[in-house]
Amino acid sequence: MAKIVNVPARAVVSHVVIPTARFLLKIGVTPNAVTVAGTIGVLFGAWLGSQGHLLWGTIVVTACALTDALDGTMARMRGGTSKFGALLDSSMDRIADGAVFGAVVWYLAGQGNPYGGMIACLISLVAGQVVSYVKARAQSLGLNADVGIAERLERLLILGVGGLLGAAGLDWGLPAALWVLATLSVVTVFQRLIHAGRTEPVPPAAEPVA
Repeated sequence: MAKIVNVPARAVVSHVVIPTARFLLKIGVTPNAVTVAGTIGVLFGAWLGSQGHLLWGTIVVTACALTDALDGTMARMRGGTSKFGALLDSSMDRIADGAVFGAVVWYLAGQGNPYGGMIACLISLVAGQVVSYVKARAQSLGLNADVGIAERLERLLILGVGGLLGAAGLDWGLPAALWVLATLSVVTVFQRLIHAGRTEPVPPAAEPVA
């Protein structure tokens, strides 16, 4: 669960996500279908944003990003997440993130790159991918990197706030949010690397040679 918005996120899961998950399972919708549908929705929202429709783009992307919690909840209700389901979910997340930040770069390029927002956006995109990679790689090595001030949900929320500020006519709003996001993403990379290093088991001392 996300660190910054842990309490409100739990409230959303309890009152919105769980009832929705039960309903979708009841009518025969699979978690994988929700994962793919959510990604398609994010791609559409990203396209809206790239065309200058920041308000609607932000609304669509935020709504579709909630499927990231919905499909996982559905999988747990069915008895656990399958290996393919986990792989599909992670892959779709990377595609969605790339589309969203690519759309923001496209939009800012058309606006003359105000306040260096394109640079911040590219830093956020790369650092966000590294944040996810460090956690996955650490887990494959038996280490723990499940920490960080800005996980995926926080990153999307910060970007969403910037989109709303931009839609309100504040030219500095989106670039400012991107610079905050870039900083927090880089910090999260180092948080995970440091934490993973601390969780590595200490090898037993070698026996002295006779």
